[in-house]
Amino acid sequence: MKLSEELPVDHRLSQVYRFGAGLTGLVLLTFGSLGFADRLAYFDTHGSNLAGLSTNGALSTVSVVVGVVLVVGAVIGGNTASTLNSVVGVLFIASGFVNLFLLDRSGNILAFRMPNVIFSFLVGLLVLTFGLYGRVSGNLPHDNPYWRARHPEQAERESHTALPAASATTWTADSPARRS
Repeated sequence: MKLSEELPVDHRLSQVYRFGAGLTGLVLLTFGSLGFADRLAYFDTHGSNLAGLSTNGALSTVSVVVGVVLVVGAVIGGNTASTLNSVVGVLFIASGFVNLFLLDRSGNILAFRMPNVIFSFLVGLLVLTFGLYGRVSGNLPHDNPYWRARHPEQAERESHTALPAASATTWTADSPARRS
């Protein structure tokens, strides 16, 4: 199964992906915009405190760019938002490890401190969870499009056996049971 397979347009998983991308994108846009409002030095390795995190102009720029990408993904929705969430989540976790190594070194061009590293790990795990929700699990429901793609023969059998039972119990506004 590829991550690029499409969900049905109105599938409920799309809302999870949109919410995750949109919420995280707005938080990053706000953080980056506040950094720009403070007119921070671009590559200051000591940074300034903003909302409990250390930041500089470079980190503000990265935050705004990633925030815009996530908000665009939320607007597009579906697998685009899911894939963006997954990729950005992995990048946040990797950034946490890289910047943990760079703490108190001259190469710390994003002015990371320990709270930034913890934030990077937590946001990375959260966004990755949003991106993979409903795609990866041992107990996906049988109506999940990803389960159906992984088990096409069983999904086909279940759809054929479910149709007669569903049509026998389906009734409309004109059904005799409904008119009483």
